[in-house]
Amino acid sequence: MIEKMKLLHITGPKGDIDRVVSQYLNKYEIHFENAMTSLNNLKNIRPFVETNLYKEAYQKGEELKEYLDISRKTDLEVTAEQAKGIILSTSEELEGVAAKQEEVQEKLRRLKEWMVQIAPFLDLDFELCKLRDFHFIDYQFGRIKVENYHKLEQYVYQNPYTLFYECNNDREYVWGVYFVPHTHRVELEAVYASFQFEEIQVPEDLEDTPRQAFTQAKEALAGLEQERERLQMQAMEIVKGREQEVLAACECLGSYCSNFDIRKYAACTQPKDGGGEQYILYGWMPARDAGKLERDMAMDELIHWVEQEPGDDGGGKPPTKLKNPWILKPFELFVEMYGLPAYHEMDPTLFVALTYTLMFGIMFGDVGQGAVLVVGGVLLYRLKGMRLAGIIAAAGVWSVAFGFLYGSVFGFEEAIPALWMKPNGDIMGTLMIAVGFGAALILVAMVLNVVNALRAKEYGRLLFHQSGLAGLLCYGFVVVCAALLATGHQLPAMALVGAAVGIPLAAVLMKEPLCRLLEREDKIFPEGSKAMFFVEALVDGFDVVLSYATNTISFVRVGAFALSHAGMMGVVMTLAGLEKGNPNWFIIVFGNVLVAGLEGLVVGIQVLRLEYYEMFSRFYSGTGKPFEAFRKKG
Repeated sequence: MIEKMKLLHITGPKGDIDRVVSQYLNKYEIHFENAMTSLNNLKNIRPFVETNLYKEAYQKGEELKEYLDISRKTDLEVTAEQAKGIILSTSEELEGVAAKQEEVQEKLRRLKEWMVQIAPFLDLDFELCKLRDFHFIDYQFGRIKVENYHKLEQYVYQNPYTLFYECNNDREYVWGVYFVPHTHRVELEAVYASFQFEEIQVPEDLEDTPRQAFTQAKEALAGLEQERERLQMQAMEIVKGREQEVLAACECLGSYCSNFDIRKYAACTQPKDGGGEQYILYGWMPARDAGKLERDMAMDELIHWVEQEPGDDGGGKPPTKLKNPWILKPFELFVEMYGLPAYHEMDPTLFVALTYTLMFGIMFGDVGQGAVLVVGGVLLYRLKGMRLAGIIAAAGVWSVAFGFLYGSVFGFEEAIPALWMKPNGDIMGTLMIAVGFGAALILVAMVLNVVNALRAKEYGRLLFHQSGLAGLLCYGFVVVCAALLATGHQLPAMALVGAAVGIPLAAVLMKEPLCRLLEREDKIFPEGSKAMFFVEALVDGFDVVLSYATNTISFVRVGAFALSHAGMMGVVMTLAGLEKGNPNWFIIVFGNVLVAGLEGLVVGIQVLRLEYYEMFSRFYSGTGKPFEAFRKKG
């Protein structure tokens, strides 16, 4: 069902808006409308524009909370101005420590980068300061892929003008340094480049051997880590020394900044008597909460409010908030996917819950597999909160029920007696029952369309729509005639059949002029040629009749999937050798998992298609706007 809404107009002194939000409005869910949009035709109305003077302090407060245990609570209360002063003064105390922390952090970063550069060359037992003293020999550090290194080894072995010293290796690369005479540098650099040797620049300030330097760097790194921890503890001591004040300030500023967004919905006006500026707020609330809020504000002399019912002039379009029992909550997913119902439209959640699970059970009737769906769906719904899992669990219940009716347990068709029928025992009968079931659902959808048309006071849609009273009479009489033929009874007189079908169908085809006549318009027929209008009406009539037929035949899939399930499980049992008396249980288990997974997915999609295209399209528009609360209740 749809939650009943009321529209509240709330006004008061401009400077009092934050108190009103904190003291009253934050307790309830309210869908605010933009007051400027509703009042744009009035003079002396302007947007509520202010600068958030506490935003910077709020952000600094969030940084300070990193030093505190935010689960701690405080009873201290401060004003927004006091909170700003507390946060800014505490932040100033931390500035010196924070600057030192940044300096230490930068030193740590640079030192770690330096260690990463030198780490591959730790096995080079030679002081690098001596390498730089070479005058006739050039060298270059780098790495080369393993597959290219083996080729390089052969070249180096045969070339007397170069030497490669391996320092480290892994599965992908070999790290090392090569030496060449200064006179052959250019040509040998090109050779090493052809072997995809990647040059690495070793820090120029390195004097000792790489291992000695790396050891010294580790010692320096440990010292910097200790310094960072000391500064962190110093910062925490500063903030914890004012813990209660900081927590109270953060709570105050957080509430202020959170409530500050209310201004984008509000408008301001200047009274003619010259008094102070007043704010104006428009908001939709559930009727039960609106009464509570009014009682809360009853004794507050600074607040004025007016309550308005949906549909009153100037009220605008109410938002839609669904309110269903817990057992129907998961099925709201399918309604939201199609579109929320308009405020005055009927909520189809119950209809979806009944028809979707029923059709799923008919198409996927198996006691064992249905029970697995129930257990798995319940667990996922309870543990993960997945609405789709809740739908699967409910559909599984119907699968179990029809499994007993079909006499099927994990594909074993003879394990239990069928309480109703075996789908593959009478294929044509199964398909005809499915078509009859679909026709009944279409008739129900037409009745729902009539109800929705009455709610919306759309009398043309009520009387002359193809799913209105005219369509209901036409299609309903055809269904009755088909039922009489199927049960061996005689049809009524052809004149009666022609009148009962033809007159409502003609009303559907003449919907536009009849609606204009109903609304007492001067021109009954639309502009243009009347002959062309009747030609288009005949084409539309063919389309209407065709849609009746195709929508009905579409439900054949309900019976077809019931047959398909029995057939697929029959193949599994044949492959497992069940008829030989010594079945392969692995194939039976695997086949059940495969069939349940694939067919369950396909059946779920096909049933949803029937819901949307064959039924929803007849009675449901889904044009509602969602209820979006300014503040969610905890």
